[in-house]
Amino acid sequence: MTTELIDYIKQAVRFRLAEVSGSDETIDFPTFDFANDDSEFSKFVTENNFQIYEILILLLAMLPYIAPGFLTSILSEYFPEGSDFPEFGGVKGKQYRGILPTGETAIFIVVGTNYRARNFIISIFNEEHAFAKKSILRLSDVPEGEPKISGTLLLDFEYVELFVYGSISKPKLSQNFPAELLETQLEWDDLVLNEKTLKEVNNVLVWMEHNNTLLNDFNMVDKIKPGYKVMFFGAPGVGKTLTASLMGKHTGKDVYRIDLSLVISKYIGETEKNLSNLFNKAKNKDWILFFDEADAIFGKRTGVRDAHDKYANQEVSYLLQRIESHSGLVILASNYRSNIDKAFTRRFQSIIDFESPGIPERLELWQKYIPEAFMSEEINLQELSETYEVTGANIVNIVQYACLQVLAEGGTQLTNEILENAIRREFIKEGRMV
Repeated sequence: MTTELIDYIKQAVRFRLAEVSGSDETIDFPTFDFANDDSEFSKFVTENNFQIYEILILLLAMLPYIAPGFLTSILSEYFPEGSDFPEFGGVKGKQYRGILPTGETAIFIVVGTNYRARNFIISIFNEEHAFAKKSILRLSDVPEGEPKISGTLLLDFEYVELFVYGSISKPKLSQNFPAELLETQLEWDDLVLNEKTLKEVNNVLVWMEHNNTLLNDFNMVDKIKPGYKVMFFGAPGVGKTLTASLMGKHTGKDVYRIDLSLVISKYIGETEKNLSNLFNKAKNKDWILFFDEADAIFGKRTGVRDAHDKYANQEVSYLLQRIESHSGLVILASNYRSNIDKAFTRRFQSIIDFESPGIPERLELWQKYIPEAFMSEEINLQELSETYEVTGANIVNIVQYACLQVLAEGGTQLTNEILENAIRREFIKEGRMV
């Protein structure tokens, strides 16, 4: 946020207070060329084609962050006797010692005492305005019986970061945001899947690339449901999470894995609240939402025997509703298709089975994951691929263990014997027969 922008909103506040306070001071309403200003704020309001009254409201919401003492001092300047001026609005926070601007403050600064224009400004805080649709700004809740417009101006903190610091930090896993960013150092070419599975994954990428064109350029917005819902099925270690990560990296989108242990609550209504917070945060962000081990909430339903079953079904219904209305890509993953209720699978545009890798896929995985420096003529990867049924995750563990053992003995050359010993160790860990 530039000094010029701060001066602009300060001048606008001074203009309005001088107008109503009886001051002899002559102050002109400020002007500013937002189109030629290179600050993130000016770029944002120009790209969204916001008008002056909308820009003033956004800048008012920014004042507690960029000039915390200004509203208090300016009111004292124009009303030194401390007389109450309810038209100005504003409230005191619990810890914040300055004045927090409210919807009433916005009305006063934008239209002053022009009460005929008041309803127009109030309409800006309706659900149909871009502030609400894009989750930019809203009014805080107010006690029952008080006007909604007396709520404080709440600017989404991501926009506060963008306007003040020039960039938005990625949300961290917490109780308020039960998801973690999935990242990988691998590239799309490192993904090893059988041809059938890879074809289905590529179909999802086609949606990601062309869906907006289909909706907007061919008038399909009212005919096609928003978003895309996919289910990944497959045993542990076959690449479901890696595929989701690489889909995000390949398309330049952030992938967030939802931690269902932080979402599901034993308290009635809390699960829905947690899900609501998550989807509200993801709205308009173009994220990929990845629900791992989705059978924890989408498992086969039983009859309603008690209140707990009733509310559990309500939680599932609410999650389905939010998933269906979400405009982005949602991926649900489960180890076994039989764990998911068939009534849920019908809601998804795509269901992708991640089969355990066959011999060609296992050979490619061995070749990709064994470092070139550790390869030797004694390794027969074709034989290993044909003999041992392992997943990509198994191979990663096997190669890591084998390479560490070789390094511990002062060498760098792997052999079939060393790898087979590592395979036996991996099988024993999983309770499998060699």
